[in-house]
Amino acid sequence: MNVPRLAAVDAARAARLLSEVRDARLAGQPARIAPRPVIEQSWQRMLRGGVDPEHDFRTALLSPEEVRRRREESPLREVLPVLREGLLSVADTAHHIMIVADGEGRVLWREGCSPVLRKADGLGLELGADWREDVVGTNGVGTPAVVRRPVQVFAAEHFARSHTAWTCAGAPITDPRDGRLLGVVDVSGPLETMHPATLAWVDAVAKLAEARLRELHVSSLERLRAVAAPVLARLGGRAAAVDGDGWTAAVTGMPYVRRIALPKSPSPGRRWLPALGLCSVEPLDGGWLVRSVDGAAEPAPAGGARIVLDLSRAHRWSLTVTGPAGAWSHELSPRHAELLYLLAVHRGGRSAADLAEDVFGDRGRTVTVRAEMSRVRRYLGGLLDHRPYRYRDDAEVDVLLPEDRGMLLPHSTAPAVTGAR
Repeated sequence: MNVPRLAAVDAARAARLLSEVRDARLAGQPARIAPRPVIEQSWQRMLRGGVDPEHDFRTALLSPEEVRRRREESPLREVLPVLREGLLSVADTAHHIMIVADGEGRVLWREGCSPVLRKADGLGLELGADWREDVVGTNGVGTPAVVRRPVQVFAAEHFARSHTAWTCAGAPITDPRDGRLLGVVDVSGPLETMHPATLAWVDAVAKLAEARLRELHVSSLERLRAVAAPVLARLGGRAAAVDGDGWTAAVTGMPYVRRIALPKSPSPGRRWLPALGLCSVEPLDGGWLVRSVDGAAEPAPAGGARIVLDLSRAHRWSLTVTGPAGAWSHELSPRHAELLYLLAVHRGGRSAADLAEDVFGDRGRTVTVRAEMSRVRRYLGGLLDHRPYRYRDDAEVDVLLPEDRGMLLPHSTAPAVTGAR
C-alpha cells in the first residue's frame, strides 16, 4: 500500500485503516493489508525490545544548559541556515514544525508553526527530549537514525498510541567525511497536514546540509594548508598538517594520506601514530603539525611553544605561536582577545564561572563562556588546558600591551579589563 498517496486523498480514511492494521499486528493477528516493510520491521524491533505501545513516553529532558552545550558542540549548528531556508517557510505555512536532533536522538532545535509547537509539547516532543526509537517507539526522528535513510511515519504507523494523531518525515544527516551519523532533521505536524511530497522534500534538504558540511570541511583544510605551507617548506623529513580530527591538509617528504589517526585528545609532544611511527605533534591554527622523528631523520624538538598575545594596538589584536618547527599567527575577535588576556593574567587558570564574572560581571553566564572557549580551542586547543581554563604549563606566554594602559582593549566593557585599565 502506498500510504502517502492514499493519505493525500483521504488522510482520515488512511488513518483508520492503519489503526486497524496496527491493532491487528500488535495483537499477533492477521491484518487486511500488510504494513510497509520499514514500519513493520520497526514494530518488530519494538516488540523484541519490550517497548509498551500503550505507554505515554515522557523522558527526562536535558537541562537548558546541556541543550546549549550540545548545540555548540554539534556540527549541525553549521548547517542550521540551510535547514531553516529549505524547510521553515513552507513548514510554517503547511502547519508543520522542524525538529533537529543529534546523533543520540536528543531534540536540540525545534522551530515552526506556534500552534503546532504547542501540540508537540503535549506529545513530549520538546527541547532536550529523547526521541530514540527504542525509547519512544517508531517515529520520524528515531527510526531514520536506525535505518539510516529517510522515513515517513503516518498516524497509526507510530508504535505508541499517544502519537497516532501525528505525522512526521525525517532524514538522517551524516558526516560527509566518514559517514558518521550527526543527527536527524524531521518535519512533523498533525496527521491532516501530511503531504505525499514531504519525505522527498525533507530528504533533499538533508542532502543540501550534507553538501554544505562538505564545503565547510574543504574550506577549513584550505585555510589550514595556507597556514602550514611556510612551516612545511622549512622542514626536512616526513611531516603533515592535519585538522583536529586528523584529516590531512598538506604533507611534505611523504605520500599523501587522507587521514592520520590522532589520539582522542591530542596534545603537544611525542606521540606514536600508526601512520608515521614516533612523531612530534605541535599545534597549528586550526589543526596540528605532525612530524616523524623515528630513526635518524630528525631529533624530537625540545621545549614548549612561545605565545605572543599582541594587544598593543587599539582595534586589531593577534596571537603568534612559535614552536620548534616555526611560527604562525591568528587574528583575534574582541571577545577572544579579552579571554586570552584574562588567562594570561591568571596563569593558574580560571573556571567558566570565574571568566563569566570577569567578562560579564555575572558568574551565571557560564554557557556563553564555554561556547566562546570552545571556539578558541579550535585554533589554540593544543596550548590550552581546561578545568580550569589555562595556558599549558610548558607554554611561554608574553603579552604586548599598549603604551597607554588606558587603551587596553578600548572596546571592552568587561569588569576585569576596565579594572586593569
